[in-house]
Order: sequence, then structure tokens, then C-alpha cells
Amino acid sequence: MKLIDISVPIDASLATYPGNTPFALEAIKRIARGDSSNVSTLRMSAHAGTHVDAPRHFFDDRPGAESLPLDLLCGRTRVIELTTRRVVTPEDLAGFDLREDMRLLLKTHNSRLWGSPVFHEDFIGVSEGAAHFLVDRGVKVLGVDYLSVEPFKAPGAPAHHVLLGAGTIVIEGLNLRDVDPGIYEMFCLPLPVVGADGAPARVVLRRS
Repeated sequence: MKLIDISVPIDASLATYPGNTPFALEAIKRIARGDSSNVSTLRMSAHAGTHVDAPRHFFDDRPGAESLPLDLLCGRTRVIELTTRRVVTPEDLAGFDLREDMRLLLKTHNSRLWGSPVFHEDFIGVSEGAAHFLVDRGVKVLGVDYLSVEPFKAPGAPAHHVLLGAGTIVIEGLNLRDVDPGIYEMFCLPLPVVGADGAPARVVLRRS
């Protein structure tokens, strides 16, 4: 069984969304210092690297990361490639027949940005109209290849509100650089952090 890991490595060179906690790995115990074992403390945002947004991210009365349904986050998934360099619009999606696609991953120019510690404000996000387009066609899981589904500093975060408000799960921070468009089986397992507005996840694909 060949798995394609589309998660990004988490280290000090990982780009951080402005205002979020940068990743840090702190040594608490080290064998080299005479301790019995190596023990570290992780410090990071719940939205660092590859992660899943919980409904609580934008709705105080909605569930946290521990309630994300794994049956939706695992299963048949379609990867489509978009050439836009601006924002994803309904027109960009209209050429794809998405009637059978409950899970959809958007591969864009964003995937070429990974490896740079600099946060790129001009990443390609999803417009409010495109979010409505996807919800109306029954997409229940949407994955994107940078740190937010939302264009940077979009007033009111409409894409998040449309998607999460409709019960569509959002996976952010995927690396689809080496993934061809097509049908896959996806396994996305976010950490069940109780009450969290998001959680890191390991996401892999298997060719269907």
C-alpha cells in the first residue's frame, strides 16, 4: 500500500499565520545532559501547519476539535488543480462535475510556497461565492494548500462562515505539490483536543 503524505513538516522553518503562535520545541530533559530520557514541550498554534478547523473556530456555540467526525475526514476524495493566481471563484470551479465529490482538495500555486519560512500574504484563497458554490453541490470536506481557506484579511471571513456554518469541514495547510489531480482515498486524523478551535492533523492519500 503506497501512501502519499500531504502533511507539511512542523519545525522552526514553518511559516506562521500572522498573529498565531510560532512553533517551538523546547528541551525539558536530555540524555546528553545526564537525564534518563529525552522529553520535549511543544508550543504551537492549533492552526499550525496541516490542521483541521473545528466549527468553534468561528462559532462559540459549535463543537470543538474532539467532535470532528472521522467518517467524513476519511474516504473517497477528489483532487482538482486550479490555475488561478488570485482568488478561487465559482467560475474556476464551474468546469468540474462535483456531483459525486463529498471530499474535495484544491491544488493551486500555493503548494509551491511550502519550504519558505516567510508567510506569503498573496496566497490563493476561496471566495465567498466559491464557498457557497461548493456547499450547494454537497461538498462536506474541503482541503486547501496553504494556511487558510480565506484570502488574507478578507473582511468578516465569509468563506469560513459559509463553510463551517453549513457543516463543511475545512482542512488547511496541505502540500499537494507532488499530487496529480484525480480520485484518492484520504485519511485525515486530527488530534482530539477537547474544546479546541482547530487541531493539527496527519493527512495521507492512497491512489483509488
